[in-house]
Formats: sequence, structure tokens, C-alpha cells
Amino acid sequence: MPDDTAAAAVGTLRLPPRIHFGYGARRQLPEVVRLHGRRVLAVVDPFLVGTPILRETVDALTAAGLGVLVHSDITPELPVDTLDAAVATARDYRADVVLAIGGGSALDAAKLIALLSAYGGPLHRYYGENLVPGPIVPLVAVPTTAGTGSEVTPVAVVSDPARELKVGISSPFLVPSVAVVDPEFTLGTPATVTAWSGIDALVHAVESYTAKPFGPDWPAPLPVFTGRNVLSESAALEAATRLGQWLPVAVHRPGDRRARHEVALGSLLGGIAFGSTGTHLCHALQYPIGALTKTPHGLGTGLMLPYVIDTLMAQPDAVARLAALGAALEAIPPAEASAARTLARVVEINREIGVPETLADIGLTPGQLPQIAELGLRSTRLVAAAPVEPSHELLLGILERAYHGALENRSVR
Repeated sequence: MPDDTAAAAVGTLRLPPRIHFGYGARRQLPEVVRLHGRRVLAVVDPFLVGTPILRETVDALTAAGLGVLVHSDITPELPVDTLDAAVATARDYRADVVLAIGGGSALDAAKLIALLSAYGGPLHRYYGENLVPGPIVPLVAVPTTAGTGSEVTPVAVVSDPARELKVGISSPFLVPSVAVVDPEFTLGTPATVTAWSGIDALVHAVESYTAKPFGPDWPAPLPVFTGRNVLSESAALEAATRLGQWLPVAVHRPGDRRARHEVALGSLLGGIAFGSTGTHLCHALQYPIGALTKTPHGLGTGLMLPYVIDTLMAQPDAVARLAALGAALEAIPPAEASAARTLARVVEINREIGVPETLADIGLTPGQLPQIAELGLRSTRLVAAAPVEPSHELLLGILERAYHGALENRSVR
């Protein structure tokens, strides 16, 4: 068999059987929820309780003959012990479908409640990849922030005090049964939440599009994340197009309905892309950075993005892909794009939306960088997808440049 580019281009998509997007998409909820059961546990972000949009949603479900129990005791960053009461509630109620409405923590909580309701605990039995034994309680996911893409991805992340870092549970069985993405839910989101979640969505697009290819040899069992993916590349580029043009607008004009629509679509497309390919260096480094600084996930991945792009520019194949991302980001002809111009635009977007420029700005010290590099290297699933050979030296170099705000391609600053 000839070893050519076409033969090496492989792809896998694992997505909800139904995805609905756009203003008014929430009106599909009674129909899609009813397909999976009539006793609904609604896992809801606390800030939504008492809001007109949640009342409208619950009223529509009950009018359709569904029983709805709202559970809103969701803790940010999702400490593992906070799930116990929710799982007990789901079992006592005998929920046969879980409806998740909220940001990344609420959606991840709902995934794990659906998992533990089906198979029991302890949760650490499922840490890692492909350890969920089968289908979970059906899950309908409705995001209220535009960034995590959790409504279409096979992963949930929790904070476990027994571990130094957040822990991921990855399985195709965690992909929701239905994703309903209505930008109406994102109106009124604070500017900082819009910025951190939105820049994380852009990181998803960049890392998905630049991930290392794992094919064409198909291992068994197939990893949850399979590296560069010919089926998801167009989604990653389209996500970059939407986010590059509209994320700063959504941050500075939070009531702009067009901007909210475009950023929500960019986030969804980024989730579709990375849900199959995986992410790499920004995420591997953010987990220890976030643990040490207690800063939001998207702030960390966004801060690291220019420095990771700067590092990838040493790889000939990555340069071409970075240029393609830049053409999408700026909506310019490919002939005008370059990796350096992409880096410049990412730096500019970060400044426009308020992402800190350096690790020093978020309170880290030079002495902490080697530990961060070591912990980042332990995120084997993430660093395995990097298009460069991961090493402690490589990660430490990225961190040192991020600490000092020193990009090697200084012409873009």
C-alpha cells in the first residue's frame, strides 16, 4: 500500500446523534428530552435559578407532561465529593434522563451524575480513558457559556483533593445524547467569563488543527482522542473564523446578539473538532498552572497560546497549518497569511479581551516553573497529541518565555 498523504489522512467523529443550534433552539427541548424519558433531573448552574429563561424552559417541559426536578448545587471546578448528593438525588428521584443547563462545570457534573447513576462509584474507577463500561443515563446538554464545548465532547473533568491536578474521565459513552446550543442563554454573561471561555474555544480550534496525526495504523482499542483528524479540520477552521472576528465584540458589547451567535457557534465547532482529536500543550500546562494560581481554565490556556504557537513555528508542517488558521482568524486570502501573522493576531486578540500577558502577571514565580513542566509532562494523553516531541526541557522553555513575555518571533510583538 503506498504511503502517501491521502492514505495517512484518517478521521473519527463521535458526536451527539442530534445537535440543534441557534436562537430559539431551546424550544426543541420538550421533544428531544421526551425521547429519552419522562423523569428529568435538571442539573442547573446556580446563577440560573429564578431567571425567566430557566422558568420558561422548565414550564415548557412540564407542559409536555415531563416531571422535572431541578438540582442547582453545583460547585465551580467540580470537587469530586460534591457529586455525592447529586447522585443520591438522581437515584431517589429515579431519573431516566439528565438535562444539563449551565457552563462547563454544570455540564461535566451532569455527565458524571449520569455515569454514577448508571454504574455506581467510586468515581476514581473511571479516571483515565475508556473505563466507562457502557451507555450512561441519557444526557441532554444545554451550554450557557461559549467555550468548553462539553455539550459535544467525550470528557468530564473533576477536582480530586487526592491528586495534584484535575482529573479527566474520557469515554465515547460520555458524549451527550443531544446538544441544544441556544445563544440566548449566553446573553448577560459577564465580560470576563465571555473572554476566558471564548479564548479557550479558540485554543480548542488551534490545538485540534495542529495536533499530531496518529493514523493510519488503527490501534485497538481506539483511544478516545485520535490526533489530527481529516473529518474535523473544517470545523476547527470555521471555529477560528467565527471566534477571531467576533470574540472581542462579544466581550466589549455583551448585548450584541450577532456576536453572541457567532461566538456560540465558534465554541460548538471547536468542541466538535477537539472532541475527536484532543488538545495538547496549552492544556497540559494549564492544569498545573490553574492548580497553583486558582485562575480560570480559559485564562490559563489563552495566556499560553501565543507561546505554544511560537514553539510550533519551528516545525515545518505546523507552520503551514498555523498560516491556514491565521487566514481563518482574519478572514484573509491564504496567500496573505503566515504563521507569524497568525501569532500576531492571537497576541492582539488576547490584549483586546484582557488575557494576562505573562505567568508573572498571575502570580507565579520562576522557581515554580520546573514543577509545572514536570506536572505538564505527566498529562500523557495531552502531550501525546503535540506535534513536537514533548520533553521537560521543551515545556520549561515554553514556560520561561511565558513568564518573561518573550516570544522568539519578536517581529510580531
